Amino acid sequence: MPKIAFLFPGQGAQYVGMGKALCDSDPTARAIFEQASEILGYDLLRLCAEGPEERLNSTAVSQPAIFTASLAALESLRKSEPEAVAECQAAAGLSLGEYTALTFAGAMSFADGLRVVKRRGEAMQAAADATPSGMVSILGLEIPQVEELCRKAADCGPVSIANYLCPGNVVVSGAKAACERIEQLATEAGAMKTVRLAVAGAFHTAIMRPADERLKEALDQVEIRTPRIPVWSNVDAQPHTDPQEIRGLLVRQVLQPVQWEQTLRNLLAEGFDRFYEIGPGRVLAGLLKRIQRKADCRNIAA
Repeated sequence: MPKIAFLFPGQGAQYVGMGKALCDSDPTARAIFEQASEILGYDLLRLCAEGPEERLNSTAVSQPAIFTASLAALESLRKSEPEAVAECQAAAGLSLGEYTALTFAGAMSFADGLRVVKRRGEAMQAAADATPSGMVSILGLEIPQVEELCRKAADCGPVSIANYLCPGNVVVSGAKAACERIEQLATEAGAMKTVRLAVAGAFHTAIMRPADERLKEALDQVEIRTPRIPVWSNVDAQPHTDPQEIRGLLVRQVLQPVQWEQTLRNLLAEGFDRFYEIGPGRVLAGLLKRIQRKADCRNIAA
């Protein structure tokens, strides 16, 4: 019997058209979007299906949109492979996706999870608006090389590693001028490519203050229960089931780098041998296959 883990995508996976096919074919998925629209105060499905892209890409919108679309995709898996959902033994999500994983695992209700994600997106958008900043994916360099580039670019503003994604794929976050400088330095250092990410600011760094405080306030207003399966944290790449630990880790996650590569390595070391990427995009499957080429990862699209 396979040992199953569910993976949920983070911000950047959104696209115009997301959720439309799901909701056209599955009344349960449509009901999830309708509930989300009531909580958010706008027609989320229409925005996901039709855009405009600029609004969908804003942090305040993309985070609740991906959260909702991923849980709607989960409903299609419940119908097609109910045994996979029943037998899943662990969940993890990239940044925002950790909230989806926690909701799937029963630590938060859908309504509470969405309210927290909405506040998180708004708080991170506000922090980004206060300091012009961004994120850059650097492909083809090792971690020590990227750390050295961050040190060299620091004279242009704060910049540091924000996402450890997989071998040869590291994301840095920082002030806008520092991001521009690190793109130049990375090319000179022999990077295969640099990609400026379509996000509002320098997520997972101190530039996001005081978004962490606003998130803590939102988390303090909701119940976090013991999840029925362990959920792996972005902060320490370890499984957690204690509600107070989870609450604290979610606050820390806003300012600390995402340990995604180590999370995947730890899941593989624990014997997980079948993964489901649930939600928009196929980024997580690609990252997993960079770590273990023959990994069994199935996409449940949103």
